[in-house]
Amino acid sequence: MEHRTLGQGLAVSAQGLGCMGMSEFYGVGDDDESIATIHLALDRGVNFLDTADMYGPFTNERLVGRAIARRRDEVVLATKFGNQRAEDGSFLGVNGRPEYVRQCCEDSLARLGVDVIDLYYQHRVDRTVPVEETWGAMGSLVEAGKVRHLGISEASVATIERAHAVHPVTALQSEYSLWTRDPEDGVLDACRRLGIGFVAYSPLGRGFLTGESGNREGTGEGDFRKRHPRFSGEAYEENLKLVANLETIALEKGSTIAQLALAWVLSRGDDVVPIPGTKRRKWLEENIAASDLVLSDAECAALEAAVPRAAVVGDRYHAAGMTTINA
Repeated sequence: MEHRTLGQGLAVSAQGLGCMGMSEFYGVGDDDESIATIHLALDRGVNFLDTADMYGPFTNERLVGRAIARRRDEVVLATKFGNQRAEDGSFLGVNGRPEYVRQCCEDSLARLGVDVIDLYYQHRVDRTVPVEETWGAMGSLVEAGKVRHLGISEASVATIERAHAVHPVTALQSEYSLWTRDPEDGVLDACRRLGIGFVAYSPLGRGFLTGESGNREGTGEGDFRKRHPRFSGEAYEENLKLVANLETIALEKGSTIAQLALAWVLSRGDDVVPIPGTKRRKWLEENIAASDLVLSDAECAALEAAVPRAAVVGDRYHAAGMTTINA
């Protein structure tokens, strides 16, 4: 597995592993299989693991902590704070207050069983708290040796610039895939201007861009995609036509649809690192193989023509979720 460099010289595997679905949102999990998937990822050189305190809630950090307990020195560990949840799973809103930042970090360190977090993200921007105050608290965590690098997720260009003025931003994590091209509207350019790496979550469109939506990661009662407009009703049927377009290209290329979608994200630049999520070794192996798939400019253009931005139907989050992005 090749490596790529985010901001501030942080080197990570060219492809990471999103761990969220191992504990929540994509149906029932299997902790033993999830831990085996993390171990296989490390064996194959995927060293960039992504979690957050809200996943579970709180259980995903514990799971990741168990998986890396004897392999900490092999891991670039990223986690997040900001989406506040109660123990019963209810959402309490976005919280960027300085005292909350500090407590969240202490709690994440304890759950992960580590002394330091490699990359600590503000998961969502609290519109009621100046980002300078939040990032002042985050910077103090670096000074205290509890965190090595800082990141921010789903932030606007203006917010990224303000945060970066307080403490260097190592990475912006936002959704980016063939069917979510929003970062191309100025955010990617801003990251490059400021020397910030870009981490692409949901590079497979939450499983939709695998051609196996509905069964690749499971769509049980706990599957949150059922609330997303793109996965509902007529929008779902229209979006399936785009997947069919990709299937034709995949057959010609001799790859899977998922590998094409990941290879496209990887082709966006050496400062872009996708973190496809999976909880099964089978899909991890398929995702890793995408790193060997080289796309020509013509092939990238064909993929973009197969999934035109204007043809994607539905927002990427439900109404409440849409209010928390681009803040």
